[in-house]
Amino acid sequence: MSTAEFTGLTEQVRLLAEGRTTSVALVRESLERIAATQSTLNAFRCTRAEEATLEAEEADRRLAAGERLPLLGVPVAVKDDTDVAGLPTHFGCRGEAQPATADGASVRKLREAGAVIVGKTNACELGQWPFTEGPAFGATRNPWNTGHTPGGSSGGSAAAVAGGLVPAALGSDGAGSIRIPAGWTHLVGIKPQRGRVSLHPHIDAFQGLAVNGPLARTVADAALLLDVAAGPHPEDLDQPRPVKAVEAARREPGRLRIALAWRPPFIATRSTLHPDVRRAVTRIAEALARLGHHVEEARPRYGLIGLSFVPRATSGVAEIAAIHPDPALLDPRTRSAMRTGSRLNGRALRIARAREARQHARIGAIFDRYDVVLAPTAAAPPPRIGAFDDMTAWQTDRTMAAACPYAWPWNVLGWPGVNVPAGFTRDGLPVGAQLLGHNGTEELLISLAAQLEDDQRWFERTPGITGSGNAAAAAPGGLMPGAAPTGGAPVEQ
Repeated sequence: MSTAEFTGLTEQVRLLAEGRTTSVALVRESLERIAATQSTLNAFRCTRAEEATLEAEEADRRLAAGERLPLLGVPVAVKDDTDVAGLPTHFGCRGEAQPATADGASVRKLREAGAVIVGKTNACELGQWPFTEGPAFGATRNPWNTGHTPGGSSGGSAAAVAGGLVPAALGSDGAGSIRIPAGWTHLVGIKPQRGRVSLHPHIDAFQGLAVNGPLARTVADAALLLDVAAGPHPEDLDQPRPVKAVEAARREPGRLRIALAWRPPFIATRSTLHPDVRRAVTRIAEALARLGHHVEEARPRYGLIGLSFVPRATSGVAEIAAIHPDPALLDPRTRSAMRTGSRLNGRALRIARAREARQHARIGAIFDRYDVVLAPTAAAPPPRIGAFDDMTAWQTDRTMAAACPYAWPWNVLGWPGVNVPAGFTRDGLPVGAQLLGHNGTEELLISLAAQLEDDQRWFERTPGITGSGNAAAAAPGGLMPGAAPTGGAPVEQ
């Protein structure tokens, strides 16, 4: 194992502060692993090899002079939908895009904390789907089994962290796009409260559904990245009170009342919970009960929340797609969503937005009796690469709704949720469970996740890159060359 492979964010900060490694060494190893796994994982859309190395050299000079910042000299990655000055923001699309002239707000926060951005990770087109595949870059693959997707839309960030290419990464979540890939790659993924991590220059992104947040192998690492990236921009519509995620990860949550919610909201299609997912989430519920919490089955009163989600989601797609220089290059399914969004971007959208206060009251009533909701992150294990190929827009929507019916309501509400690794299927594929909270309860969820992590110690299992079979069986080793089909695009330097 190399110096940095599967070494977490907080551990790399400590090693740098103690002089036991250098930023140049960490950044070079990260870039080398990205290049070595691009033909198997295909996690990155582009890298900043020259710039990142220069920034690492400067970080080492600052460290030698005694300067200390939360992430000084540590390599991290951000998703392809986030502006990094000098790099194009492709949003997972084909076609040319002009380099961003300035960093997005979250990237500025990372730089202020001393982080070195090594590159931008792949994401599906406009962040719409729970897979990370497309003609712009090929297929991003799951480090636990490269025949399967890591999920989406933050699949590149998930693959990069799970595969040991970076210690942590930012993703975004508009319908589960942090939590689903975190669940399918054995990671901690935090969907923060709306507005917690600014999406500026995008205001009210995807009609308030989308947020940025961290993916990491441990709760402490995810909490550290959240604390660093958090903070609203003055122009943001939502300005939540600050939280202290790192402090929350260090304290006990107390004895909590937890609602185990098996039934998803109405989605107008059949969704069956995979038995291996049920078994894994049941095991998490049993662990929470053993830790002293009161756990019982209950169900939030979701109502017809999908009637609010569809106008907001499709209008958001139409708004982002409108800035693409050549809409003809977009996936036919994207163009279908654009047409729907254009039709609904009026009275239907206004009604959908106006319903949110009533949805807060109705669904939030469950928190009169419980502190946290526990639910599966997805109903199914990660699908195989290519499972959504050649589907129409309608078929894609129905199939992904059936596989992922649990995550998106919390985007409509704007409330926080944390994916925790729940275990593996009998075929060795990771699955996850969600801890879902009320308005502004990230600290409670993080404390509970940290307690669960101390009991479950999921970070002790790491993947090999395998083309088939039980990837979890290879866990004791580091990254191994695989015989999987590549399907990857070259990384832009």
